[in-house]
Amino acid sequence: MPIRKYLLTGLMVWLPLAITIWVLLWLVGMLDAVLAAFLAALSAVLPASMAVQVLGLQHVPGAGVVLVAVALLLTGGLVSNVAGRWWVRQWDRLFTHIPIVKSIYNSVKKVSDTLFSSNGNAFRTALLIQYPRQGCWTVAFQTGTPSGEVAQHVPADCISVYVPTTPNPTSGFFLLVPKSEVVELSMSVDEALTYVISMGAVAPGTSQPAASE
Repeated sequence: MPIRKYLLTGLMVWLPLAITIWVLLWLVGMLDAVLAAFLAALSAVLPASMAVQVLGLQHVPGAGVVLVAVALLLTGGLVSNVAGRWWVRQWDRLFTHIPIVKSIYNSVKKVSDTLFSSNGNAFRTALLIQYPRQGCWTVAFQTGTPSGEVAQHVPADCISVYVPTTPNPTSGFFLLVPKSEVVELSMSVDEALTYVISMGAVAPGTSQPAASE
Protein backbone atom coordinates (compact mmCIF):
# COMPACT_ATOMS: atom_id res chain seq x y z
CA MET A 1 0.00 0.00 0.00
CA PRO A 2 1.23 3.54 -0.77
CA ILE A 3 0.61 4.71 2.80
CA ARG A 4 2.81 1.94 4.24
CA LYS A 5 5.49 2.69 1.65
CA TYR A 6 5.46 6.41 2.49
CA LEU A 7 5.62 5.69 6.23
CA LEU A 8 8.64 3.42 5.81
CA THR A 9 10.35 5.90 3.47
CA GLY A 10 9.78 8.74 5.93
CA LEU A 11 11.09 6.58 8.76
CA MET A 12 14.26 5.80 6.80
CA VAL A 13 14.83 9.55 6.32
CA TRP A 14 14.31 10.59 9.94
CA LEU A 15 15.65 7.57 11.85
CA PRO A 16 19.39 8.16 11.19
CA LEU A 17 19.02 11.85 12.13
CA ALA A 18 17.03 11.02 15.28
CA ILE A 19 19.56 8.43 16.44
CA THR A 20 22.47 10.79 15.72
CA ILE A 21 20.85 13.59 17.72
CA TRP A 22 20.04 11.18 20.56
CA VAL A 23 23.64 9.97 20.76
CA LEU A 24 24.99 13.53 20.68
CA LEU A 25 22.57 14.65 23.42
CA TRP A 26 23.55 11.65 25.54
CA LEU A 27 27.23 12.44 25.07
CA VAL A 28 26.76 16.13 25.92
CA GLY A 29 24.70 15.21 29.00
CA MET A 30 27.33 12.75 30.21
CA LEU A 31 30.16 15.25 29.76
CA ASP A 32 28.15 17.97 31.51
CA ALA A 33 27.56 15.60 34.43
CA VAL A 34 31.29 14.90 34.66
CA LEU A 35 31.98 18.62 34.55
CA ALA A 36 29.42 19.30 37.28
CA ALA A 37 31.04 16.74 39.58
CA PHE A 38 34.48 18.21 38.90
CA LEU A 39 33.30 21.79 39.52
CA ALA A 40 31.56 20.76 42.74
CA ALA A 41 34.77 19.20 44.01
CA LEU A 42 36.79 22.22 42.88
CA SER A 43 34.46 24.71 44.53
CA ALA A 44 34.84 22.91 47.86
CA VAL A 45 38.51 23.94 48.07
CA LEU A 46 38.17 27.45 46.64
CA PRO A 47 37.22 30.66 48.44
CA ALA A 48 33.48 31.37 48.59
CA SER A 49 33.64 34.22 46.04
CA MET A 50 35.42 32.07 43.46
CA ALA A 51 33.29 29.01 44.22
CA VAL A 52 30.12 30.83 43.15
CA GLN A 53 31.67 31.73 39.79
CA VAL A 54 32.97 28.20 39.26
CA LEU A 55 29.61 26.61 40.04
CA GLY A 56 27.97 28.99 37.56
CA LEU A 57 29.63 27.08 34.73
CA GLN A 58 27.37 24.11 35.49
CA HIS A 59 24.42 26.00 33.96
CA VAL A 60 26.12 26.57 30.60
CA PRO A 61 24.80 23.92 28.15
CA GLY A 62 27.60 22.02 26.45
CA ALA A 63 30.30 23.49 28.66
CA GLY A 64 31.51 19.98 29.42
CA VAL A 65 32.13 19.27 25.73
CA VAL A 66 34.06 22.50 25.27
CA LEU A 67 36.19 22.01 28.36
CA VAL A 68 36.95 18.37 27.51
CA ALA A 69 38.00 19.39 23.97
CA VAL A 70 40.20 22.16 25.37
CA ALA A 71 41.73 19.79 27.92
CA LEU A 72 42.50 17.22 25.21
CA LEU A 73 44.10 19.84 22.96
CA LEU A 74 46.21 21.23 25.79
CA THR A 75 47.27 17.72 26.85
CA GLY A 76 48.18 16.80 23.29
CA GLY A 77 50.23 19.95 22.90
CA LEU A 78 51.94 19.41 26.22
CA VAL A 79 53.04 15.82 25.60
CA SER A 80 54.32 16.70 22.12
CA ASN A 81 57.54 18.06 23.64
CA VAL A 82 60.28 16.50 25.76
CA ALA A 83 59.10 17.98 29.07
CA GLY A 84 55.55 16.77 28.48
CA ARG A 85 56.67 13.24 27.65
CA TRP A 86 58.71 13.17 30.88
CA TRP A 87 55.58 13.97 32.88
CA VAL A 88 53.66 11.23 31.04
CA ARG A 89 56.36 8.71 31.96
CA GLN A 90 56.09 9.75 35.63
CA TRP A 91 52.31 9.37 35.40
CA ASP A 92 52.68 5.89 33.92
CA ARG A 93 55.22 4.92 36.57
CA LEU A 94 52.83 6.00 39.33
CA PHE A 95 49.84 4.02 38.07
CA THR A 96 51.89 0.91 37.25
CA HIS A 97 52.90 0.60 40.91
CA ILE A 98 49.40 0.68 42.40
CA PRO A 99 47.99 -2.81 43.06
CA ILE A 100 44.86 -3.73 41.04
CA VAL A 101 44.91 -0.32 39.33
CA LYS A 102 48.09 -1.24 37.43
CA SER A 103 46.43 -4.27 35.79
CA ILE A 104 43.53 -2.21 34.46
CA TYR A 105 45.69 0.77 33.50
CA ASN A 106 48.28 -1.32 31.66
CA SER A 107 45.63 -3.26 29.73
CA VAL A 108 43.74 -0.15 28.65
CA LYS A 109 46.96 1.68 27.73
CA LYS A 110 48.22 -1.18 25.57
CA VAL A 111 44.91 -1.41 23.74
CA SER A 112 44.67 2.36 23.19
CA ASP A 113 48.29 2.57 22.03
CA THR A 114 47.60 -0.20 19.52
CA LEU A 115 44.30 1.15 18.21
CA PHE A 116 45.27 4.82 17.91
CA SER A 117 48.90 4.44 16.85
CA SER A 118 49.46 6.08 13.47
CA ASN A 119 51.70 3.22 12.34
CA GLY A 120 49.61 0.36 13.75
CA ASN A 121 47.51 -2.08 11.75
CA ALA A 122 44.62 -2.66 14.16
CA PHE A 123 41.20 -2.19 12.55
CA ARG A 124 42.70 -0.92 9.33
CA THR A 125 41.73 -3.91 7.21
CA ALA A 126 38.28 -5.41 6.65
CA LEU A 127 38.17 -9.16 6.13
CA LEU A 128 35.78 -11.91 5.18
CA ILE A 129 36.09 -15.15 7.18
CA GLN A 130 34.11 -18.32 7.63
CA TYR A 131 32.46 -18.15 11.07
CA PRO A 132 30.95 -19.76 13.15
CA ARG A 133 31.39 -22.75 10.83
CA GLN A 134 32.61 -23.63 7.37
CA GLY A 135 30.26 -22.31 4.73
CA CYS A 136 29.04 -19.35 6.82
CA TRP A 137 30.77 -16.06 6.06
CA THR A 138 30.98 -12.89 8.13
CA VAL A 139 32.81 -9.57 8.13
CA ALA A 140 35.78 -9.26 10.51
CA PHE A 141 38.70 -6.91 11.13
CA GLN A 142 42.37 -7.72 11.42
CA THR A 143 43.81 -6.59 14.76
CA GLY A 144 47.35 -7.87 14.39
CA THR A 145 49.31 -11.12 14.50
CA PRO A 146 49.81 -13.57 17.38
CA SER A 147 52.82 -12.91 19.58
CA GLY A 148 54.45 -14.22 22.73
CA GLU A 149 53.41 -17.60 24.11
CA VAL A 150 50.29 -17.74 21.94
CA ALA A 151 52.38 -17.55 18.75
CA GLN A 152 54.27 -20.67 19.85
CA HIS A 153 51.12 -22.81 19.84
CA VAL A 154 49.40 -21.74 16.61
CA PRO A 155 50.45 -22.05 12.95
CA ALA A 156 52.89 -19.41 11.78
CA ASP A 157 50.50 -17.95 9.20
CA CYS A 158 47.72 -17.14 11.70
CA ILE A 159 46.42 -13.61 12.14
CA SER A 160 44.34 -12.02 14.91
CA VAL A 161 40.84 -10.96 13.90
CA TYR A 162 37.87 -9.39 15.62
CA VAL A 163 34.37 -10.48 14.64
CA PRO A 164 31.83 -7.80 15.68
CA THR A 165 28.26 -8.61 16.66
CA THR A 166 25.22 -7.03 15.01
CA PRO A 167 23.89 -4.38 15.45
CA ASN A 168 26.26 -3.54 18.32
CA PRO A 169 29.84 -3.84 16.99
CA THR A 170 31.41 -2.94 20.35
CA SER A 171 31.00 -6.55 21.44
CA GLY A 172 32.22 -9.53 19.48
CA PHE A 173 34.67 -12.40 19.30
CA PHE A 174 38.46 -12.56 19.11
CA LEU A 175 39.79 -15.31 16.84
CA LEU A 176 43.11 -16.58 15.53
CA VAL A 177 42.65 -17.85 11.98
CA PRO A 178 45.03 -18.97 9.21
CA LYS A 179 45.70 -16.15 6.78
CA SER A 180 45.09 -18.56 3.90
CA GLU A 181 41.45 -18.86 5.00
CA VAL A 182 40.86 -15.10 5.06
CA VAL A 183 39.60 -12.95 2.21
CA GLU A 184 40.89 -9.37 2.40
CA LEU A 185 38.25 -6.86 1.34
CA SER A 186 38.89 -3.65 -0.58
CA MET A 187 36.12 -1.76 1.25
CA SER A 188 37.10 0.69 3.97
CA VAL A 189 36.68 -0.05 7.67
CA ASP A 190 33.87 2.53 7.85
CA GLU A 191 32.01 0.83 5.02
CA ALA A 192 32.48 -2.57 6.65
CA LEU A 193 31.18 -1.27 10.00
CA THR A 194 28.15 0.26 8.29
CA TYR A 195 27.50 -3.07 6.59
CA VAL A 196 27.68 -4.90 9.93
CA ILE A 197 25.57 -2.41 11.90
CA SER A 198 22.87 -2.38 9.19
CA MET A 199 22.82 -6.20 9.23
CA GLY A 200 23.71 -6.23 5.54
CA ALA A 201 20.96 -3.79 4.55
CA VAL A 202 23.40 -1.05 3.46
CA ALA A 203 25.76 -2.30 0.77
CA PRO A 204 29.39 -1.10 0.83
CA GLY A 205 29.93 2.04 -1.21
CA THR A 206 26.33 3.24 -0.86
CA SER A 207 24.33 5.22 1.67
CA GLN A 208 21.03 3.55 0.88
CA PRO A 209 19.69 0.10 1.84
CA ALA A 210 20.63 -2.66 -0.54
CA ALA A 211 17.85 -3.69 -2.90
CA SER A 212 16.13 -6.91 -1.96
CA GLU A 213 16.23 -9.81 -4.33
